[in-house]
Amino acid sequence: MLRAALEQCAALGMVAARSPVLDTAPIGAARRRFANAALVIESELSPPALIAACKRMERAFGRRPGQRWGDRVLDCDIVLWSGGRFAAPGLVIPHPAFAGRHFVLAPACAIAPGWRDPVSGLTLAQHHARLTRRRPLPRGARLPLHSSARVGP
Repeated sequence: MLRAALEQCAALGMVAARSPVLDTAPIGAARRRFANAALVIESELSPPALIAACKRMERAFGRRPGQRWGDRVLDCDIVLWSGGRFAAPGLVIPHPAFAGRHFVLAPACAIAPGWRDPVSGLTLAQHHARLTRRRPLPRGARLPLHSSARVGP
């Protein structure tokens, strides 16, 4: 389904780059895994016209209104735009939550690691590194005991 949707995106403009499809865990109420990918599209469409076309495509692929973050057939978003920031009812670019989402950053980094977030000035690769870096445990934190661990003498 995702591969077919990616092919349909050619109707929106020239697909300049396409990431590999990544299998990712759900967030929120969803119960199944998701396939995620990113595209760089060179389009003459304005951001509102582009998102409207994306929403029409979602419906054509069977998406129906439902629970936020629930299982869905297709979900298309505009994460970044070459014009920098954009805000209109129903659309904010850059996407407000993109920097905290591995399923967005991993495929985006595969095709545009040097693309800069106009808000923070960080590249996609830098956002991804911040999200995925190992962090030390807070001072005094204890590791969970495993069921095979003995407690006491």
